[in-house]
Amino acid sequence: MKNPLLKSFDTPHRSIPFSSIQPEHFIPALKENIKNALEEIDEVVLQTAHPTFKNTLEAMQNIGELIERNSSILFNLNSAVTSKAIQEVTQQASPLLTQFQNDVRLNQALFKRIRTIYENQEKENLTVEQQTLLEKEYKGFAKNGALLDENEKNILREIDTEKAQLGLTFGENVLADTQAFELHINDEKDLQGLPSQVKEMAAETAKSKDKKGWVFTLDYPSYVPLMTYSENRALRKKMSMAFDRRGFEDNDYNNTAIILRLIELRKKRAKLLGYNSHAAFVLEERMANSEENVKTFLEDLYQKAYPAAKVEWEDMAGFAAKNLDLAKMEKWDITYVSEKLKQAQLKLDEQELKPYFPLEKVQAGVFEIAGKLYGLRFEKNDSLEGYHPQVEVYEVFNRKGDFYALLYTDFFPRRGKRNGAWMTSYRGQKKGQRPHISIVCNFSKPTESTPSLLTFEEVTTLFHEFGHALHGMLANTNYSGLSGTNVYWDFVELPSQIMENWCYEKEALELFARHYQTDEVIPMEYIHKIKKAAHFQQGLQTLRQLGFGFLDLSYHDSKATDIQDIKKHETAILSRVKFLGEYPESCSSTAFSHIFQGGYSAGYYSYKWAEVLDADAFDLFLERGIFDAETSKSFEENILSKGGTEHPMTLYKRFRGKAPDPKALLVRSGLVK
Repeated sequence: MKNPLLKSFDTPHRSIPFSSIQPEHFIPALKENIKNALEEIDEVVLQTAHPTFKNTLEAMQNIGELIERNSSILFNLNSAVTSKAIQEVTQQASPLLTQFQNDVRLNQALFKRIRTIYENQEKENLTVEQQTLLEKEYKGFAKNGALLDENEKNILREIDTEKAQLGLTFGENVLADTQAFELHINDEKDLQGLPSQVKEMAAETAKSKDKKGWVFTLDYPSYVPLMTYSENRALRKKMSMAFDRRGFEDNDYNNTAIILRLIELRKKRAKLLGYNSHAAFVLEERMANSEENVKTFLEDLYQKAYPAAKVEWEDMAGFAAKNLDLAKMEKWDITYVSEKLKQAQLKLDEQELKPYFPLEKVQAGVFEIAGKLYGLRFEKNDSLEGYHPQVEVYEVFNRKGDFYALLYTDFFPRRGKRNGAWMTSYRGQKKGQRPHISIVCNFSKPTESTPSLLTFEEVTTLFHEFGHALHGMLANTNYSGLSGTNVYWDFVELPSQIMENWCYEKEALELFARHYQTDEVIPMEYIHKIKKAAHFQQGLQTLRQLGFGFLDLSYHDSKATDIQDIKKHETAILSRVKFLGEYPESCSSTAFSHIFQGGYSAGYYSYKWAEVLDADAFDLFLERGIFDAETSKSFEENILSKGGTEHPMTLYKRFRGKAPDPKALLVRSGLVK
C-alpha cells in the first residue's frame, strides 16, 4: 500500500492531497513517523558536543514535522468530516501520540541538555525570541514530568493516555446525541412564526432524509431559528430539552462518569507535578497568572453585570406576561421572548437584516477588510483539494505579492461535523515555511430559492474566526512553537474578538452589507439599529458567559474532586447567574466540549479577559480611524505577527502604549457610562 503520509507532499505549497489519504494510512504512518522522530532525538541527545541552543533547542524544532502534520490532518478531519472509521483511527492514534509526547518530555538525557542551556543562557547571547523558546521548552519539560522519578513518570504516562482518550470519547458522545435527535413536522400549522428561508431549509433537510414535511435538528442553523421564532411553545420545549440532554441521556453516550474521571485525572496530574489544582497548573502560564486572580476578575464583572441583568430579566418577564401571554417564562421561551422584545424596543427584526448578509458578500467583505488593514489578497484556487466538496481553498498573498498562506473555508453543517465554529491549522509557520489555516463554521445553508443568508450573529462569528485565521496567516516568527496562536491562552482571543468590532462600523459594513437581490447597501437606519443592538441585554449576555467561567473553574480548582454529582454541582454553581429554576432532565456540563474535549480547561474566563483587551485595543482604532494604516501596521507588527515570542503584556503595551483598561469593556457593553 502506497502511503502518502510517509513523506512530504509533492503538491503546490505542500497542500494536502485529501483524496489520496484513507483512514487506514494514519496508524502505519504515525508509527513510522514516531520511530523516525525518536531516532532523530537520539542523535541530538547522544552527540558529544556541549549543549547549545543551536545543537539542541533549534535542532529539536525540526524533529517530528510529519507527526505534527499527519496528526493535525487526522484530528481536524475527526472534527469536520468524521466517520466511524476516522473515529476508530483517532482512538488508536491518541495513545500513540500521547506516548510519543511523554517519551520526549520524560527523556532525562534530553532534559539534562536543555537544563544545562537554561542555567547557562547568559553565555549564549540569545535573542528575545530564543530566550522565550528556551524558557517555554524548559518549563514544558518540567510541567510534563521531567523532574519526577521513574515511578512517578510511569503514573504520568498512564494519566495522560487515559485523559486523551476520555476527551475524544466525550466529543464523540456529544456528536452522537446531537445527530440522534430530529424534530419531524408534518403539519404546516406547527411552523407558525418561522421565516420562509428557515422553513425551506427544514423542508430540504426532510427531503435529504427521504421524509415528507419538515425536519429540524440540533445543528445551530436549524436549532437557533426554531428557538428564536417558533410560536409553538411545545416544539420549542422539545428542542430545548433535547439540546440540553446531550451527553446526559440514559444511554451509552452519557458523559457524567467521563467528567468525574477527567476531573480526578487532571487533579491527580497537577498534584503529581507539585500544584494544588489543575487550575493552578494551567494558570501559571497565563496572563491571569493565578486561580485567585481569575476569581477576582470574574467576580468584579459579576458585580457590575448582575444588577443590569436583573433589570433586563424583569423587563423581559413583564413583556412576556403582557404581550405574549406567558405568565411564567421557561428556558425554552427565553430566546423567543428576547427576540420579540428586541423587535419591540429597537424596531429591529433579524430577518430584515439577513438579506443584506449573503455569505458570499460577507466573505468578500472580510477579505477586503483584511486587504485594507494588512495588505492581504485572497485568490480561490479550485485546483487545490479540500477534504469535502463544500470546502474552498484560497491562496493568500501579502502586500508585496508573495505567497503567504493557504486558507481553507468550510461553512455549512453536515453529518459527521461537530457543532460550533473554530479556526485550526494544518501546517504551522516558521522560518522558511508559510502556514495552512482553516476556518470551520456551521452557517445557514443556501436553499433552492435563496443563497446562504447570515444572521448578524453568524456575521460576527465569521469575523471572529477570521481574526484567529489572521493570527495564523500573518505569523512571522522563526520557530513554529512560538508562531501564530501559540500564545498564552487568555491572549489568544484578542485577534479574534477585535475583528468583530468591524461588523458594527458604517465604513466597514458598507463594503459588504448589500442586499442579495438588489445590491442595495444596508440602510443607515439598520446600521444605527445594529449598533444599538450591541447593548441589548448585555447584562444577561455577560452573566451567561460568567456562568460558564465560574463552572469551568469549579471543575478545576482545589475542591474539584469533592464533586460527586455533576448535575447537583452545576445547579449550585449556576444558581447565582440564573433567574429560572432547574430542570432535572438537562445539564450543560455534559456537552461543555470547550473544557472537556478542547483546550479551555481552567481557561473559559479568557473570553471575557480578551474582551477587555479587544475593547481597549479597538478604542485606538476608533480614535485614529478603523482603517488607519499606522494603527493596523502596529497591530500586525506587535500582535499578529509576533505570536508568543514575548510576554503578551509586553506586546500589548508596545501596541497600545499602556496597560488595558477594563472600563473600556464595561462602557462598550453599556454596563457603565
